[in-house]
Amino acid sequence: MTRTSCITLLFLVLCSLNSQGSPPTSNALESMTKDAPEEGLVSLTSDARPPLTNVSIRPVLQPKESIPPRFTYILKNPQGKVCVRVSLGAEYVVRENKKKYYFNINPSLTRPTGYCGVSETLLSLDFDGGNLQFVFKKEGSFSYVKSIKGHLKPAPPCKNCKNKTYVGVMAHEKLFKATNGLSFKCKTETTLILADFFRVKLVPLQIQAFDLNNGGFGKEVECSADYNRRMIPIILGAVAAAICLIAILTYLLVRERRGQGYEQL
Repeated sequence: MTRTSCITLLFLVLCSLNSQGSPPTSNALESMTKDAPEEGLVSLTSDARPPLTNVSIRPVLQPKESIPPRFTYILKNPQGKVCVRVSLGAEYVVRENKKKYYFNINPSLTRPTGYCGVSETLLSLDFDGGNLQFVFKKEGSFSYVKSIKGHLKPAPPCKNCKNKTYVGVMAHEKLFKATNGLSFKCKTETTLILADFFRVKLVPLQIQAFDLNNGGFGKEVECSADYNRRMIPIILGAVAAAICLIAILTYLLVRERRGQGYEQL
């Protein structure tokens, strides 16, 4: 073999080795970089991604009572006119195993639903695990709440307690009665017994259905409890003042008579 042939053969061998051990091209490097997952991240394909579900939060009964948050709920007809306006704080009270448990309706998790009628209207305050319904009735020149229904399905309040649903209603009543165009207001706590071991507390309360002027409350009708709380101190004060006046007049009259008797002697 000549010197030229050896050099040519050596050159071919070196080229073959360089081709087998060469690094990947730029396109291959880019593809590997895109496919490599970032550290700490898990990539899911559309088929592997878990479906979204609506998680229901069951009401949790509390062993201690607290003041329920107040909120104003409104209900509109299809034309956008307000037919019901209610401002209240609501608390459910249940009795289980000779103990009382409490649940406050959370306004941020509550949605008003129902319907607006000419003579009857329904407002339902719905939340996950229950609701509170008011049925309003218009009769002549007055309107009132004909019935109140409560529904509550809480988580068991204790370890040995069973799952239980509380349902109760006050029907065929004339609650919160007011002249049409006026609102009923009560600052005093209103407790309504819906069923055995199930009641609802409303505090404070202002409520009106039908004939709302621009969607706002009309002139207030004071509840009897607020009237009594306001008037009883006034009446007691007047009675105490009258008793003091009578005592002073009696004292002066007796003193005057005694003085006249001494002059005669």
